[in-house]
Amino acid sequence: MPDTSKNNRNRKKVVEIFEAALELPPEKRGAFVRRACGGNKDLQPEVEALLAADGKAREFTESPAAADASLTVFQEGFIPDAQTNTFLARKIGAFRIEREIGRGGMGAVYLAKRDDGDFEQTVAVKIIRHSFDSDFAARRFRLERQILATLEHPNIARLVDGGTTLDGLPYLVMEHITGENLLEFARLKNLSLRARIELFEQVCRAVEYAHERNILHRDIKPVNILVSRDGTVKLLDFGIAKLNDGEAEEHGQPLTGRRLMTPEYASPEQIRGEIPTPATDVYSLGVVLYELVTGTRPYKFSSRAPHEIARVVCEETVESPKSKIRNLQTEQRGFAVSETAVSDALERIIFKSLRKGARERYQTAGELAADIRRYLKNAPVTAPVCANPTD
Repeated sequence: MPDTSKNNRNRKKVVEIFEAALELPPEKRGAFVRRACGGNKDLQPEVEALLAADGKAREFTESPAAADASLTVFQEGFIPDAQTNTFLARKIGAFRIEREIGRGGMGAVYLAKRDDGDFEQTVAVKIIRHSFDSDFAARRFRLERQILATLEHPNIARLVDGGTTLDGLPYLVMEHITGENLLEFARLKNLSLRARIELFEQVCRAVEYAHERNILHRDIKPVNILVSRDGTVKLLDFGIAKLNDGEAEEHGQPLTGRRLMTPEYASPEQIRGEIPTPATDVYSLGVVLYELVTGTRPYKFSSRAPHEIARVVCEETVESPKSKIRNLQTEQRGFAVSETAVSDALERIIFKSLRKGARERYQTAGELAADIRRYLKNAPVTAPVCANPTD
């Protein structure tokens, strides 16, 4: 029988060394890990694997989504391997795999077509792989499947099917969406500010629908928002969604010691490891709106060290969108939104969404959506004027 207490101690030590190594420049991590592990043959390979997975996951999440990708973004911290490459041309449920359209640390996404002779259908099949913490990953995947099964909304990617492969790997079959991510669509179409805000209002409607069902997305970002060719927004990837039940995050069980989030779009409370609320999603929506309007995110990190991410997100004041656009104009010629197009009302909406304190933001996506609709109708918005709006 395995020694559970020893396994838990080893995992805790792996996490401690991993997080300490992340604070060092990449060229110094190898020597540090060897010293910290002290020749322990159990610890060192796991730490090195997590560091490798962290680099690959960051590369994946920071790269633009493929034009026809669906559900292509995964959590950080899983160790990629060739396991999911074996699915090409195989049949999963009623669907025949045709080609890979996305990959991340948690697994891969494939384009597939129905192959049971009943009718024609193209889907995206998301397959999880065995990982550093397979039980945790499988539970998370089952939760995603259950959450998606309860969501039927025109702006949320639809769950078609789900199950387990003959190899014992869980999979989801999702509606396949042909299109670009939100920012890429706005850029390619050279959309006006109003057209951008109208798309954003669709995103808010999707998140509002989830919030009404007590579901938090927790990973809202442009690559998780596809726009189809007809201009319909589809919110993707509820892989780290959570029922808003007030329970402690994952019952204190870490995946890799890093919280499940994308730091560039994470709220201060996510960075601090506090229990999320609907206002957590509102913050991420605020970052997306800021980027949709200005062409850049509100923050830049000088490194990916946890303390630097925490300092920037929890302490730095956001530059006003008008000022940001003015400073970027020389290097972003042709960007559709001009400084003069951004009204005080829109700035107030953005600033309220990005308040550091969760209680000072819109409390749900519905509240934010309502103010966006007021803005589109040129009606007064509820967001207040403040001297230092994001402090």
